[in-house]
Amino acid sequence: MTEYLTIAALIGAGLNAGVFFSFSTFTMSGLRRLEPATGAAAMQEINREAPKAPLMSLMFGTAFVSAALMVDGLQNLDQVPARYQFAAGVLFLVGVIMLTGMYHVPRNNTLDRLDPETNQGQRYWEIYRQQWTRMNHVRTIAPALAAVLLAISLIV
Repeated sequence: MTEYLTIAALIGAGLNAGVFFSFSTFTMSGLRRLEPATGAAAMQEINREAPKAPLMSLMFGTAFVSAALMVDGLQNLDQVPARYQFAAGVLFLVGVIMLTGMYHVPRNNTLDRLDPETNQGQRYWEIYRQQWTRMNHVRTIAPALAAVLLAISLIV
């Protein structure tokens, strides 16, 4: 059963990394090229769409499986694969779930409350875009590394 959970977590972590990678690279770059009011308004719409079933199922489904592997890993720390699985779970839960909830969501909510047509909204968009993207790089790397650790756990 642990092997199947590991494969599921590996796929989930890889997919999460891909979603975040797309934002860190071409999505935010494309939004940056738009007029500030247009870019901010587009991001507001993206942020309204993101917390729906497909992305949330992917994020929290992977988190659930990762947490299950962590519990199993804690009980089997004498086995090398369990150590990799535990570390992967920590990376995913901290680097994706905690970072999203504690960093990205509050900024998304602030952006959503602002009118992109105002000077305040446009100033916030410039700061938001740079800082949000910088931390999204972390949110990209964490699940990618988790996927690598899970892959290693399957072959050691």
